[in-house]
Amino acid sequence: MTDSGGWSRPDPDKDPNQDMPSEQGLPHAPPPSQGGWGQGPGHGKPGVIPLRPLGLGEILDGSISTMRRHPALMLGAAAAVGAVVQLISVLISWSLLRDVLQSDMLLDPNNLTEEQALDLLGRSAASAGLAIAVALIAQTFLTGFLTVVVGRAVLGRAAGFRDTLTEVGPRLLPLLGLTILFGLISFSGVLVGAVLFALAGGPGVLFLLAGILASVWLYVRFSLATPALVLERGRVIQSLGRSALLVRGSWWRVFGILLLAYLIGMLISLVVGIPFGVASGTSLGFGDLLLSALGSTIAGAITYPFTAGVNALLYIDRRMRIEGMDIELARAASEPPPEGPAPQS
Repeated sequence: MTDSGGWSRPDPDKDPNQDMPSEQGLPHAPPPSQGGWGQGPGHGKPGVIPLRPLGLGEILDGSISTMRRHPALMLGAAAAVGAVVQLISVLISWSLLRDVLQSDMLLDPNNLTEEQALDLLGRSAASAGLAIAVALIAQTFLTGFLTVVVGRAVLGRAAGFRDTLTEVGPRLLPLLGLTILFGLISFSGVLVGAVLFALAGGPGVLFLLAGILASVWLYVRFSLATPALVLERGRVIQSLGRSALLVRGSWWRVFGILLLAYLIGMLISLVVGIPFGVASGTSLGFGDLLLSALGSTIAGAITYPFTAGVNALLYIDRRMRIEGMDIELARAASEPPPEGPAPQS
C-alpha cells in the first residue's frame, strides 16, 4: 500500500485540469465473481462499500454501516464533542440570561440606559464569538476524525481512537483554515446579495436571490474539499481545487445527495429534539437549558456522523468515477495495513 493509504492524487505533479479521463470507458476493478481483488470471497466489498462507482442507496448505506461498525468512534466521538460544545454554550447563555433575569430589563426595557444597552450588546457579541469559536474548533476536529474513520472503513480496516487521532492530528490546522475559508466562500454570495438588496431596496430582492443561488453553487462546488484535504493530505487551496475538479460535470448529482443527507439529518434532529423540547417547555431555567442541550447533543451524535460519512463517501465515489480509483483502493485493501502512523506525503 502507498504511504498515503491509497488516497493519493493520481498525478500530483501534473495539472489536474489536463487530460482528465472522462467518466465513460474508464477501467474499473472487476466484479467479485471475476476475482482479482485478493483471496477469498467478497473482495468487491472489503469494507462498507463496494469498490466501484456508487449509487445513492450505497452511499447512504455505507455511511450507516460505518456508524454500525464503529459506534464508539463515530457516535461516541460526536457525542463527546457535542456535549462539550453544548455545555459551553449553556454556560455562556445562562451567564447572560441570569443578568437579564436579575435586572428589571424584562419588566420594562425602556428603563435600560444607553450604557447598559451597550454593555449588554458587547457581552452578547463576545459570548457569541466565543461560542462560534468553540463550535468551529470542535467541528474541525470532528470532521477530520470522522473522515479518517470512514476512509479506513472503506478499506475494511480496523479503526482505533489512538491511531485515528494520530492520523488526523497533523491535518487539524490546515483543516481549520479550510473550514474558515470554505465558510467565507460559501457565504460570500449571500453577503454580496444582501448588501445590494440593502442599497437597492425593493428591486434589489433579485440580487439577494441571485446571491443565495451563488452561495449554494459555491457550497456544492467546494463541498468535497474537506475529505480531499484529510485523505489526500493536500494543502488548503489545493483541496479546494480538487473539490472543484471532482464536482465538475456532476454538480446536480452532488447537490441532490448532499441535500437529501441534510434533510434526513434534519428529520432525525426533529424527531429526537421534540421530547426534550416538550420537557423543557418555555421556561428559562438552567435545568431547562441543560435539557435542551442534551437533546441537541443526542441528535448531533447521530446526524453529524451520518452527514460526514455521506460527504466522505461522495468524494470517494467521484474519484472512482473520474479517476478509476477503485483499482487503487482494491490494491490497497488487499495489502496489510502499515505499522504506525502513515508518513506525510
